[in-house]
Amino acid sequence: MQVRDLWRKIMGKPTGFLEFTRELPGKADPRERVGHYNEFVERYPENKLNQQAARCMNCGVPFCHSGCPLGNVIPEFNDAVYRQDWQNAYDILTSTNNFPEFTGRICPAPCESACVLGINQPPVAIEEIEKHIIEVAFDKGLVQAKAPRLRTGKKIAVIGSGPAGLAAAAQLNYAGHSVTVFERDDAPGGLLRYGIPDFKLEKWVVERRVKLMEEEGVVFQCNANVGVNVSTNDLLREYNAIVLAGGSTIPRDLNIPGRELKGVHYAMDFLKQQNKRVSNRPVDGKDILATGKNVVVIGGGDTGSDCVGTSNRHGAVSVTQLELLPKPPGERTPYMPWPTYPMVLKTSSSHEEGADRKWAIATKAFIGDDNGHLKALRLVDLQWTASTDGRPAKFTEVPGSERDVPCELALLAMGFLHPQHTGLLDQLEVEKDERGNVKATEKDYLTSIPKVFTAGDMRRGQSLVVWAISEGRECARKVDEFLMGSSQLESKDHSLQAMAL
Repeated sequence: MQVRDLWRKIMGKPTGFLEFTRELPGKADPRERVGHYNEFVERYPENKLNQQAARCMNCGVPFCHSGCPLGNVIPEFNDAVYRQDWQNAYDILTSTNNFPEFTGRICPAPCESACVLGINQPPVAIEEIEKHIIEVAFDKGLVQAKAPRLRTGKKIAVIGSGPAGLAAAAQLNYAGHSVTVFERDDAPGGLLRYGIPDFKLEKWVVERRVKLMEEEGVVFQCNANVGVNVSTNDLLREYNAIVLAGGSTIPRDLNIPGRELKGVHYAMDFLKQQNKRVSNRPVDGKDILATGKNVVVIGGGDTGSDCVGTSNRHGAVSVTQLELLPKPPGERTPYMPWPTYPMVLKTSSSHEEGADRKWAIATKAFIGDDNGHLKALRLVDLQWTASTDGRPAKFTEVPGSERDVPCELALLAMGFLHPQHTGLLDQLEVEKDERGNVKATEKDYLTSIPKVFTAGDMRRGQSLVVWAISEGRECARKVDEFLMGSSQLESKDHSLQAMAL
């Protein structure tokens, strides 16, 4: 066989990256989509999907593997998509990722930042291809419940049903253990259900996966707040192992004058309420609505962007998003070389719908009216001084820049500190690290309490959904080893080695 023929056998279209450029699926017009809470990204036509998969070069060293926390085997599933071998594409993708329908919608795609093609061209549209693989697989009936044939007799409690808890539960169930997931909310999903807006992730997607896991034998207990209405001692007695996957839920506050005013809220309280409204579920507490208000979102990350999109759908008069740091560059600089993840300016779909974005601004005070309602914010511009490596080191306030801006709803979206300590963690008396997270290493994911493990944001701190899934999978393997002496569950590294053979 000639070398040229061998290369064609390895990759569907070796010249695809030369013939096609990056194209993303179409989206509904911003003026239309702000009128509803449904997803608005279309699917690729068949020929476009084929072309986008053809752009993958099957690099000698595919850095996309290292960019992905899950170690997804990306060139191989791109090749299968190009050849329209959907069973193979689905098998390859799900060998490393339990929930590609989640990551294909809401992952920031660090794999694309590491794509070799991205050195001098737009990278392969890996995230969209991933989403198409799993949705086509569902459409074609390739996704079927896979209950284990044999049960080990071991019982495991997973506390928290976010992406880390779901991944750990799924993997441990595949290993034959009996898994019960305890969720303090009224429905499973954690952040996926009550954090990410429906216009980014419709909840039928979550419910479809939960139903499949139930068919496979995983048991979900909702309204089960361990440490409050479920005894931690009972779980320690009844289960052979426990996985703590409750997430990082304590938000960072902004303790400045006027913090107590009505109209200042945490972003997640605002987003969770709206998710409940869309799902026709009762809303806890007084309604937090942006309708007819000047909204200021304090924090420039993804949660802040979600607040922007939700506020526009509420019918806010104006939406402003503030960021303490200076405006990032539009493309890589010498301080963020390929294949590192670049800290460049991102314009989300919510920003496309309308927002006044401001950088290098600090909030000095919340200003209220005579009735204790928020009416304005006091802001000041910042001057950043770069350190020797070009990164911001410190800031000073710009003299004479202080001013008041109208605001009736301020949303604090400045990240999260650590998991909730009261209740579960305090009762377990589990050891914590210097940041307040549950202490455990990637070596074994075991806490200071025998047979109690931890994974996801509760262990590593606030992070990405794709990292949560990775942590849940790796933690499950360590739990399986703890219970059985060895594990049949593959690690990320082992999966990559197997696919390379």
